[in-house]
Amino acid sequence: MTASSFAAVDLGASSGRVVVGRFGDGLTLDVVHRFPNEPVRVGGTLHWDILSLFRGVLDGLRAAGPVDGIGIDSWAVDYGLIDASGALLGNPVHYRDARTDGIAERFGDFYEIAGLQTLPFNTVYQLIAARDTPQYRAAQRLLLVPDLLAYWLTGEIGAEYTNASTTGLLDVRTREWSSSLISDLGLRADLLPPLRQPGEIIGRYEGTPVVAVGSHDTASAIVGVPASGPDFAYISCGTWSLVGLELDRPVLSAASRAANFTNEGGVDSTIRYLRNVMGLWPLQECLREWEISDISSLLAAASEVSSLSHLVDLDDPVFMPPGDMSGRLRKAAGLPAGASPAVITRCILDSLALAHRRAIVQARELSGRDVSVIHLVGGGALNELLCQLTADACGLPVLAGPVEATALGNLLVQARAAGVVDGGLDALRALVRETQRIVRYEPRGDAAAWTAAAARVGR
Repeated sequence: MTASSFAAVDLGASSGRVVVGRFGDGLTLDVVHRFPNEPVRVGGTLHWDILSLFRGVLDGLRAAGPVDGIGIDSWAVDYGLIDASGALLGNPVHYRDARTDGIAERFGDFYEIAGLQTLPFNTVYQLIAARDTPQYRAAQRLLLVPDLLAYWLTGEIGAEYTNASTTGLLDVRTREWSSSLISDLGLRADLLPPLRQPGEIIGRYEGTPVVAVGSHDTASAIVGVPASGPDFAYISCGTWSLVGLELDRPVLSAASRAANFTNEGGVDSTIRYLRNVMGLWPLQECLREWEISDISSLLAAASEVSSLSHLVDLDDPVFMPPGDMSGRLRKAAGLPAGASPAVITRCILDSLALAHRRAIVQARELSGRDVSVIHLVGGGALNELLCQLTADACGLPVLAGPVEATALGNLLVQARAAGVVDGGLDALRALVRETQRIVRYEPRGDAAAWTAAAARVGR
C-alpha cells in the first residue's frame, strides 16, 4: 500500500470535523479540526450558517496540511441556490424548518419514480415550497450542501449521485434526473446540475484533488461498515438512525411504499434500502435542556431503570422540532412531571431499540434478504446501553463500530480513486475490519418481553 494521506470533511447536523486518514502500514485516522454547526433563525425561517461552516472547512484543511485528496460529505436534502454570477442566493434553509408542513400530503410521494420514504423535508417538497420565491426565480443552479462547498473550493458545478438520490427528483431505476416528474411538479429542470459518481475528480483546491465521495454521509458510512458478507443489516446511528440493508436493486413494491422504506443510491451502484428513524435527536435535545455534557453517569443510572416500563413512538412527528423535548417525552410516555433524567433517558433508548427492531424486521420481510448480524456504526456505537438494548430487541448480535465509519468511507473512496487501495466494497471493508475497533454485543434478556413491547407501540 502506497503511503498517502487524505482529508475527509464530514459535516453533521450539530458539528463538523476534518479527519486525516493515513494509508501505509494499515490505516490510521486523526481528527485535526472540529467546529460547531449552529443553525440560525432569521425572520421566522431556520437557516444553516453555511459561511461559518465553510470557514470551519477551510480552517480544517489548513490544519490537515499537505494531503493527496479532499472529500466532502454531509447530511442530505438541503441546498443552496446560485445565481448567474455564481453567488449564493441566501443561506440554505434547514430541513427542520416549517416551510414544508403539509406539502407531502398535498403532492404525494412519487414512490414509483424516486423510491423514497415520505419525509416532509425531502428536497422535492422544499423546492415546491420555494418555487414562488424571488430566490428561486433568480437561481441558475441548485447545489446540495457538499456540492456547494466543493464548488467554493474548485469552481466546478455538479451533483454527486448518492446525495442526489435523496432529493426525490432522481429516477431510482435509470439513476438520472426524472424530467417527467420535474415537469409535472412545475419545477425547473435547468436548476439541476450534471450528475457525477463517487470516485470522480471534481477539481482542485490549491493544487490538491477534490474527489466526489459518497457525499451523503450515510452513503460514506455504509462503505465504512466492516461487514464480511451480504447478510447484514446496518444502523448508522447519530442524530438520526438510518436502518436498513445494502441491495443491488430497489424494492418498489406496494408493501415497501406502505412501510415507508427508502431506496437511496450507494457507492458502487448499490441501493441503500432503509428507513430514517428519529435516532438520538431526542436524547441530544434533552441533554441540551438539562445542560449535561458527560453522559456516562446518566447512562449508568438509566441502565438501572426498569426495562420497557415507559415507551414512545420516536417516529411521531411531535419529536421533530427542537425545544422542550423532555416535556413532550413525558407527555407521550405518561411520565410524571418529576420524572428523572435517567427515567426519560431509558424511555428514549428502549424506544429507539424498538424502532431499530421494527425497521430491521420489515427490511428483511420486504426485501427477502436474510440478516444474521447488525452493524451499528457512528456516534451511537459509543452508547453501550443502546447497543445492548438493540441486540436484545432484535435478537441478533450487534457489532458496534467504527465510530468514524463516515470518515472512513469518505477516505476509502478517495484512496481507491488515487490507486492507493484496490478492489470493491468487500476489499474496502476488509481494511476497516483489520484496522478499526469493533465491539460485539450478544442478545440477552427476555425476548418475549421485547416482542410484547413491540406490539404495544406498533414496533
